[in-house]
Amino acid sequence: MLAYRHAFHAGNHADVLKHLVLTEVLRYMAEKDKPYTLVDTHAGAGGYSIEGQYAQKKGEYVHGVSRLWDAKDLPAPLARYLEPVRAFNPGGQLRQYPGSPAIANLLLRAEDRLRCFELHPTDYRILQTYLSTRPNTFVSDKDGFASLRGELPPPSRRGVVLMDPSYEIKSDYGKVITAVREGLERFKDGVFMVWYPQLQLLESAQLPQRLKAAADAGEGAKKGWLHVRLTVAQQENTRGIGMLGSGMFIINPPFTLHDELQECLPYLVEKLGLYDGANFLLEQRAS
Repeated sequence: MLAYRHAFHAGNHADVLKHLVLTEVLRYMAEKDKPYTLVDTHAGAGGYSIEGQYAQKKGEYVHGVSRLWDAKDLPAPLARYLEPVRAFNPGGQLRQYPGSPAIANLLLRAEDRLRCFELHPTDYRILQTYLSTRPNTFVSDKDGFASLRGELPPPSRRGVVLMDPSYEIKSDYGKVITAVREGLERFKDGVFMVWYPQLQLLESAQLPQRLKAAADAGEGAKKGWLHVRLTVAQQENTRGIGMLGSGMFIINPPFTLHDELQECLPYLVEKLGLYDGANFLLEQRAS
């Protein structure tokens, strides 16, 4: 359970999609003066060396953030996504990639609360050190799924939850659904963001539909939901090994998010697609 290290995948196509969504959501939340809370249930180490042995082993960033780094024609939301990535690389060269806690650290205001959970002992210690001086911040080595219920609703009644487990254990799919359902019961106004890998697995294929059902249950999420998926690769072999793409499911999304993603997705298909059939899906149910 503790074998997964995101450093192998830092800056890949899935990080680009996930952190594009995260950046736009956090910027939207900051438009109001009232502080908010971000809960990151699977936070990772905070940041990763692109030049380190882990990232270099698979070089996934080469087909991800690296393809955007020097682009001059970025759509505005993608340019905004790259701002914290560039701030994480003060020398101007892409040498490090910020995980979601680092992006949060760069975008949250001092009065905004950050709650990070990470089970891997090494990544937890790195993250704890990285965020040690940030105000209104709590870093825990407890299970993020189990800890989420204690964080909701946040004191200001404004909050965002990011759930992006590795899904290396199939039970993570069910835990995501349970966490979303329980989270909405406690905090119907909250913004819930769920990342998932696009795999040739039944659990992966069914997850968006199960999330739709969870969001629509009862009176439904106050502001509906949005689902985005970016497919960049073909099935690698007959057993379905390998990530074809990834998706984000957002409950109570900012009303601006659909149009922002609509602007970026054709560009991402062109830049990050690894075959002629690369494509995207964007759907929503407004409240």
